[in-house]
Amino acid sequence: MIRLRMMVLATTMAFAASSPVLAAETLASNPFYNSSALPFNAPQFDKIQDTDYQPAIEEGMRLQLLEIQQIANNPEAPTFENTYVAMEKSGAMLTRVLQVFGAITGANTDDALQKVQEDEAPKLAAHQDAIYLNDKLFKRVEAVYKQVGKLKLDAESKRLVDVVYRNFVHAGAKLSAADKTKLKALNEEESTLSTQFGNKLREATKNAALVLDDKAQLAGLSDAAIAAAAATAKERGLDGKYVLSLQNTTQQPELQELTNRATRKALFEASWNRAEKGDANDTRKLLVRIAQIRAAQAKLIGFKNYAAWKLDDQMAKTPATAIKFMEQLVPAATARAKHEAQDIQAQIDKDQAELKQPTFKLEPWDWNFYAEQVRKARFDLDENQIKPYFELNSVLQNGVFYAANQLYGLTFTERHDIPVYQADVRVFEVFDKDGKSLALFYCDYFKRDNKNGGAWMDNFVGQSKLFGTKPVIYNVTNFTKPVAGQPALLSFDDVITMFHEFGHGLHGIFADEQYPTLSGTSTARDFVEFPSQFNEHWATDPKVFANYAKNYQTGELMPQAMVDKLKKAASFNKGYNMTELSAAALLDLNWHTLNANAPLQDANKFEAAALKKEKIDLSEVPSRYRTSYFLHIWGNGYAAGYYAYPWTQMLADDGFEWFKENGGLTRANGDRFRAMVLSRGNTEELSKMYQDWRGRAPSIEPMLENRGLK
Repeated sequence: MIRLRMMVLATTMAFAASSPVLAAETLASNPFYNSSALPFNAPQFDKIQDTDYQPAIEEGMRLQLLEIQQIANNPEAPTFENTYVAMEKSGAMLTRVLQVFGAITGANTDDALQKVQEDEAPKLAAHQDAIYLNDKLFKRVEAVYKQVGKLKLDAESKRLVDVVYRNFVHAGAKLSAADKTKLKALNEEESTLSTQFGNKLREATKNAALVLDDKAQLAGLSDAAIAAAAATAKERGLDGKYVLSLQNTTQQPELQELTNRATRKALFEASWNRAEKGDANDTRKLLVRIAQIRAAQAKLIGFKNYAAWKLDDQMAKTPATAIKFMEQLVPAATARAKHEAQDIQAQIDKDQAELKQPTFKLEPWDWNFYAEQVRKARFDLDENQIKPYFELNSVLQNGVFYAANQLYGLTFTERHDIPVYQADVRVFEVFDKDGKSLALFYCDYFKRDNKNGGAWMDNFVGQSKLFGTKPVIYNVTNFTKPVAGQPALLSFDDVITMFHEFGHGLHGIFADEQYPTLSGTSTARDFVEFPSQFNEHWATDPKVFANYAKNYQTGELMPQAMVDKLKKAASFNKGYNMTELSAAALLDLNWHTLNANAPLQDANKFEAAALKKEKIDLSEVPSRYRTSYFLHIWGNGYAAGYYAYPWTQMLADDGFEWFKENGGLTRANGDRFRAMVLSRGNTEELSKMYQDWRGRAPSIEPMLENRGLK
């Protein structure tokens, strides 16, 4: 996932008047006031304190307001330079602080920062509204847009005019004054509630961790995993106990290995009910109001529903297109999942008969455990035998970085002189094929209680020729941290996650744009996941795989027999995987196709009805995210856009076919992909960009075959 930041450019006079002007001596000491003196303008984490963020955000908005007012009130006729380029140059301080603030509140937050988030969310929403709902400014933007055909602009500049103008219109620039006032109020409330949702969910997830008293309850887990559970308990002041922390998805990794069915059920239910306890961290009242607000926003702008509004500038264009795409997947996915369920039920019956115990019906908390038994029986493949070949540093250096070297000529040097925000974070300097320094890359791989669940990529510093800045990229995941002295051994799913997030990283590292608005990963949601899911394919490329899949103790390559089994098992459980993913995507689209007249919903009843309507309500296959903990759509910018994951799987699988057709892992292929896709950001229509590179429109067939659905 890539985190979608709220880009803010201006604020209102009323807000500016209420914002404190910082004293000169305070400004001089704030690490965000001036550009960082570190290489690449990297964040000065050795100087940044929690107390620096809020005054920097407030001052950043105040300073930007002055710049925006100068643009809006410029007596000269509007031009591309004095309007569009001037807006691109505005808000440097605000951008610096928000990029770091967004990173830290996602990966290393605390109570003080969460309070700042909630305090600033409505102000930042108002700040964003001020540019898009500023009549004087929009008249200048529109004037340039109308004469763009007569201007001697390069292609990227023309694209900027088109994108920015559409952003204004989508944000309500053409509304009446009365409707703008209504929209501003809705935007502020939605921003506040979305921030509260994320903070409540983080606490709910932390509090819902499963606490166990007896080591026997952890039977089936490896010694390292049990030691990690004990270490987590000790960190929480629960000496002598064991804690299984939750990741953001419904299913939890330990469910694959736990032999105690009661423990599996308890862990699943802790995950399933994490945000529905009726306490201060219950998210349901927040999210149903968010859904209602979004429908009202869309109606004001002139769209039937929120999904229609938000998909208007995406590749899919309409909810109908997105839903039709999903409908092509659901029958095949659910049919395969039902077949997989039969195999798993047969395994349960067999195991129970051998134990001379009554059998039982397959439940969601049984699926991963018995699917693993089926996989072992069918492919003679044991996850615990695989993990020693996937040591984190080897996967990173000899897998992720190696593939980038083979495809694009990149090299990486770890730096220990760049300050980080947490001791586990590592920093690498990225060098281009000609040896020139290209970017900085931070990686933060281990789970913490003060970190959001899941995995994501974003920028600390964005690339822009206009500003002369190079990209500073970070990847965040939630792998289990080993106890001191032990290696971090990954599941193969974790390996794929590393390649996925670094695919986003490459999209940012190769950014080569003039304007920040178009740079790097600033593309449509249903395109931005394409480079990341495409990069997953290199994890299983024979040359790459052989370079990293080595036993951490002996250095020996994974035996070919085990490699063959891993490949044969690649399509195993794909019906389950695609069903849980599709359920989440359709749940998102159902929430965001509510019309503005719809009343507040009952979250649980709505969810059940939506999944039944979409014929994807398989009792054994829960949605990847339940409504109440679906952070992607309620707090991370993927509202009406979660379909982008299967959509971009289509692009990625179809795109990888081009590589297979043209020689696979070669520098020539990598350089072409970099030149035509990874370095282009949002500088042209994305469908055209894909077709120019691929040679035709994408086909769903490679996806159906690769995902085991055909």
